[in-house]
Amino acid sequence: MHLQVHLKSRAAVSVAAVRIEDAQRLWQAETLYLNTASYGLPPTPAWDALQAVLADWRGGRTSWEGWGDATESARASFARLAGVPTEWVAIGANTSSMIGLMAASLPDGARVVSAEPEFTSLLWPFLAQGRDIEVECVAVDEVADSVDERTDVVAVSVVQSSTGELVDLEAVIDAAAAYDARVVVDATQACGWLPIDATRIDLLACSAYKWLCSPRGTAFMSVRPELHDTLTPAAAGWYAGEDPHASYYGPPLRLAHDARRFDVSPAWFPWIGTAPALELLLEIGIDAIHEHNLHLANRFRAGLNLPPGDSAIVSAELPEAEERLQGTRVMAAGRAGLLRTSWHVYNTDAHMDELLTLLNG
Repeated sequence: MHLQVHLKSRAAVSVAAVRIEDAQRLWQAETLYLNTASYGLPPTPAWDALQAVLADWRGGRTSWEGWGDATESARASFARLAGVPTEWVAIGANTSSMIGLMAASLPDGARVVSAEPEFTSLLWPFLAQGRDIEVECVAVDEVADSVDERTDVVAVSVVQSSTGELVDLEAVIDAAAAYDARVVVDATQACGWLPIDATRIDLLACSAYKWLCSPRGTAFMSVRPELHDTLTPAAAGWYAGEDPHASYYGPPLRLAHDARRFDVSPAWFPWIGTAPALELLLEIGIDAIHEHNLHLANRFRAGLNLPPGDSAIVSAELPEAEERLQGTRVMAAGRAGLLRTSWHVYNTDAHMDELLTLLNG
């Protein structure tokens, strides 16, 4: 497949529109990799861009300013992916620090409704506040119905990490709106395979190292403009300035007017790999990836005599799975007593058939 690469800087990589069947050649897995819910694999454009910039760094061949271009490219790509204006998107390093901005803004005694079993990066920033903040965890399918006049925030993952269960996000948003509660969402297990519209979500956080196939250390936050004055940019530095390169030293405080005020100074090299990964996923199309992933996940579910589902993550109780997969080339995960497989763009029907053959002895 032909790749068109434009080197405005070594961080800028452009990929022509591709079909999934062609795009799969851009991944180089050496195993039967079914563990994207733990970390995603980098496509060749991301890997090559990262190797090139590391070589530049090692050799002292360039100044650092151009390395920031990848961060801004990735920000724009994530805005497209989430369906929001670029001005709504802040960048950071992980999900919990972004969720922490909302948690820290809550008044004493606030009530938060969340899910069980929720991932701690979403849950613990609220629990760590103390201040008599109440966090109530309910079953995923009961989250919307648990919102009432006492609720200040609904905090939930779009897709549960351990089980792959999807929350009814529209129902949650509608319930929160009825009681003027904020909606805080962790989309780490969703963005990259599940189409997302974040326009009605008050704060959405997403780490990029899973389904967005990026290096660990890059994350995004979409935050509605009316929240800007209610959240304190506690980690503000020069990159949160209206003009970052005029914000190196001294007062007065001159924060960006948009969500960039919540930026933290980017770790250059992970962003170099993130920008081309997101660009490629958008070129393939999230709708196409969604269809592909569900096709594989539901074929696998059928092979286990399970009903079809709506998630790219399949968690199944298979008591003999660990023994049967021992020493094979399968990379999957055990979570909450279940075998967890996660099916992404680089997986194929052949992978699914191979796994079922191994499991069925």
